[in-house]
Amino acid sequence: MKTDREAPQASRRKTAIAETGSNRPDGRISEMDRAAGFEIGPDFTRFDQINDIFSRAFWDDRVKSADTDAFFDSYRRAPAPRRADGFTQRDFAFRNAAWVISDMVSERGGDRGLREGFQALIEPAVPIAPDAAPLGTAAEESRSIKAVAKRFGADLVGIAEIDLRWHYATRVDVRDFSKAPNELPDGMTHVIVMAHEMAPELVATYPSALAGAATGMEYSHEAAIAIQLASYIRHLGYDAVASMNDTALAVPYAIQAGLGEYGRNQMVLTPEYGPRVRFSKVFTSLPLAADAPRRLGLHDYCQSCTRCADSCPPRALPFGGPEEGGDSPSTIRGVRKWSANCEKCFGFWAKLRSDCAICMRVCPFNRSYDRFADRLWRRLATGRWRALARWWAERWPAERHTASDWWKRAGDSNGGGG
Repeated sequence: MKTDREAPQASRRKTAIAETGSNRPDGRISEMDRAAGFEIGPDFTRFDQINDIFSRAFWDDRVKSADTDAFFDSYRRAPAPRRADGFTQRDFAFRNAAWVISDMVSERGGDRGLREGFQALIEPAVPIAPDAAPLGTAAEESRSIKAVAKRFGADLVGIAEIDLRWHYATRVDVRDFSKAPNELPDGMTHVIVMAHEMAPELVATYPSALAGAATGMEYSHEAAIAIQLASYIRHLGYDAVASMNDTALAVPYAIQAGLGEYGRNQMVLTPEYGPRVRFSKVFTSLPLAADAPRRLGLHDYCQSCTRCADSCPPRALPFGGPEEGGDSPSTIRGVRKWSANCEKCFGFWAKLRSDCAICMRVCPFNRSYDRFADRLWRRLATGRWRALARWWAERWPAERHTASDWWKRAGDSNGGGG
């Protein structure tokens, strides 16, 4: 159970992250919010990470159960395999192996209450060089940093100014699941947001333990990429810290960095991969030029499309328009948006013993876009012909693939038998 200990006040050196607003003047906040499609009300309250559904599964008896305990345990040891396709011992083994690099990073600070990359920043791998390298203009450095990030393996890269509204009011001390100060080093001005494409052939098998390997692989990949990029910047003589799910909400930052728009399925829809991405971040003091949010037409398509909500087994996704708030402590206050019933969603995950991303798989924007037909569909869906695009998507929806077929295509004649 969570203790009653509250986070102590951060020192004045690091109180920036404890403020309630942005580091932008009010006029620029409003302009940026309009461009990003954000609707933020006067009762906006920054989110406490202890209330995210994964943290609550450790301390809140309304969420914690034998199923949630078994869900987390299944990632650490071989769970009892099931006869159902996609849940054999081979499927679970592949999924858990995909997570192992991310796990090695996240577990190394556990004795200090840090779960790096999830409930704490990833600690720097190298010191900051004592002498700063000569730099070009902010625009030149932004182009350079994007090129380096992509060389390390990022698929999409955008840059945003630090916006403290999206930073957790407190982080979680994983020793007792109490609140702890959520701090950034002094002088951070920008966040580099990176998107990492998930393997489409694995995503096509959701819900399955096999598909969970697509999630695990990108967390392992992004841990390495974010650490490498932060280390590169530190060698230039500027501060940088790597981040995954920790410290701040990735979705609004990705939207502010121009990488996509918010969808009904609670995910960022990118024009390149749809919702089939994971995000990492690097906070830095390196002088950079921020990207602008983009209105792409993907969010507009979601207004009349309910494919994800229709396909959700526990009925956890909304059917109507965006709304503000909700009764769940796992929903941020004061933002008008589509919000899932996190308790129903994670309850279904726990019973599966693996993540469910049916809403990602069935999303009409979940396409490869290497075919002309898919590019044509996207153009229709994001413009005046979106009704035709909806008819097209309903007439020819994406097919679900079986895990056993994936194993056969991968060269396993046993079909994944475990």
